Amino acid sequence: MKPSAQGLPGTGTGRARGAERAGATGAAGPAGVPAQPGAATGNRAPGDAGPAGGVRGEHTHGEPPAPRPRVLVQRSSVRGQVLDALRTALVAGELRPGEVYSAPALGEQFGVSATPVREAMQQLALEGAVEVVPNRGFRVLERGDRELAELAEVRALIEVPVMLRLARTVPAERWAELRPLAEATVRAASSGCPATYAEADRAFHRAVLALAGNDQLVRIAGDLHRRAQWPPAGVPAVRGRADLIADAHEHTALLDALIAGDLDVVRSLVGEHFAGA
Repeated sequence: MKPSAQGLPGTGTGRARGAERAGATGAAGPAGVPAQPGAATGNRAPGDAGPAGGVRGEHTHGEPPAPRPRVLVQRSSVRGQVLDALRTALVAGELRPGEVYSAPALGEQFGVSATPVREAMQQLALEGAVEVVPNRGFRVLERGDRELAELAEVRALIEVPVMLRLARTVPAERWAELRPLAEATVRAASSGCPATYAEADRAFHRAVLALAGNDQLVRIAGDLHRRAQWPPAGVPAVRGRADLIADAHEHTALLDALIAGDLDVVRSLVGEHFAGA
C-alpha cells in the first residue's frame, strides 16, 4: 500500500530530519530548539550536580551518580511539527476523506521516522479526524453535511450566549484591541489558502472567548471549531476564496458592532456567522 500524501504543507525534509537528529544528540537543530544548558559542553550552572551526582547542600547518602536527563523537548518538537502539518493537510483537503495513509509512507514524506507520525495520527484519532486501520495505517474519516450541521449547532449553543453576554459587559477599548486579529482573518482569506484562514479564524474566535475568563470554554470551543473546519467527504476542494473573504468580513463587522455597543446588530451578525459556519 502506497498512500498518496504528496504535497503536505510544512514537510521540509531537512528541517524535520534535523530536528529529529537534535532529539538524539541534545544539540540545537535546524528546527531552532536550543540545546539544554550544559548538555553538550559539560558546563555546570550554579546548583548543578557535582562529580558525586549530588546538588550542593543535598545529602546523597552514597547514592550512585544520577544520569543526566535526556533532552525530550526535541522529540516533542518533531511530533508537534508533524501534528501541525497533518492538521494543515486535513483542512487543505490534501489528506482525503476515506483514504488510508500509513505512518512509514507519511514519515518518508516528512523526512522523519514513522514513530512521530504514528503518535501524531493517534492524537488525530482522539480528535475524531482519523481512525486506526490495523496493519494498514489510518483512514481519514468521511464526514457528511449532517455532522457539519451538528457541529455548527453545538458551536452556536456554546459561543453565541457567551458573545452576547460579553457584548453587554466588555468595554469598547477591549474590543478595539482585537482589531488586528480581525484584520488578519481578512488578509488570510484574501490569500485563498484555507489552512492559513483556518488558523486566523480560530485565533480571532479564541481571543473573543478568552474575554470570558473561562479556560475550559476556550478549550472546548476551540476543539469544536477545529473539527468544523475539516472538509466533508466528496468535496474536491475546501471553501473558495470568495467564501473565505465573506466569512472574514463578518469578523470585522461584528467587531465594529461590539465597539459601538449595538446589541441588535451583534445578535444578528452572530446568528448569521454561525448559520454559515
